[in-house]
Amino acid sequence: MTPTMKSLGIDQLPRDIRLTLVQEIWDTIAAETNPVTLGEKQRSDLERRLAEDDANPDAVVPWEEVKAKALARLQR
Repeated sequence: MTPTMKSLGIDQLPRDIRLTLVQEIWDTIAAETNPVTLGEKQRSDLERRLAEDDANPDAVVPWEEVKAKALARLQR
C-alpha cells in the first residue's frame, strides 16, 4: 500500500511544518542525479515551446507585470 498524507498523519501537522516538509521532499527530488524521462508528447511539447521562444525572443512579459497580475488576482 502506498503511504498517503492521511495514513502518515501529515494532514494533521501545522501548515508551517507541512510547508517545511514539502520543501525537504522537493530538495531530495532535485538532488537526484538520474534524469527525468520525458514521454514523447512531453518532449515534442517542450521542443515546440523552445522553438517558439527562439523565434520570438521579444515576446515576453516583464516580471513586474506578472507579479502585479498575480497579486491583483489574490485580492479578488
